[in-house]
Amino acid sequence: MHAVDMSHLPTTPRTTAHRRKARVSAEIAAINAVVDQSLVAHLGFVQDGAPFVMPTNAWRVDDGLYFHFAINGRIAQTLRQGDEVCATISILDGLVLARSAMHHSVNYRSVMVFGRIQEVVDKRQKHDLLLALVDKVQAGRAAQVRPPDDKELAATAVFRLPISEATVKSRQGPPQDRPDDLALPVWGGVIPVTQVLGRPEPDQHVPAGLDLD
Repeated sequence: MHAVDMSHLPTTPRTTAHRRKARVSAEIAAINAVVDQSLVAHLGFVQDGAPFVMPTNAWRVDDGLYFHFAINGRIAQTLRQGDEVCATISILDGLVLARSAMHHSVNYRSVMVFGRIQEVVDKRQKHDLLLALVDKVQAGRAAQVRPPDDKELAATAVFRLPISEATVKSRQGPPQDRPDDLALPVWGGVIPVTQVLGRPEPDQHVPAGLDLD
């Protein structure tokens, strides 16, 4: 009997790498790290026979990737049909400048999640999940703000995509120049790319002396 590897998701035809296999992994910790660091995801689905890719908030709780939309909006109505979807999340880590045009690249981490999305209908669960989104945007903020009321919960649809068929792909490191290009008088290397939060800008309703924790 073979031991089950609990640190990696099972590989499927959709998550099997055919090129650059060393860059692809189904390691759960690596997948979760990209999901948790990102603030934007793209959800791909078919609506009225045409493909759509929607940039939106997404957040993880345990082994689920969650999305929220207007309860009666077209997106929510489409997702309720239970068709297959694909969610993608990407983080850009650096610009890779090579000595030839064709060897320029980027350092990145990206996740693709496949599966059937399901609506969360339990009121208490929706309440807790939406507060988890608030805490992802600003850690600890859910305990400070007014929680969603019944009217707000009734107007919001929350959907769960299980993180059970997923893969993470990444590239790190310097350019991979051809040996005969290394002597060219051209700079080569990596320009790091980082996401930096700016100084908080209070609106006109913040009392004097009240700072963002």
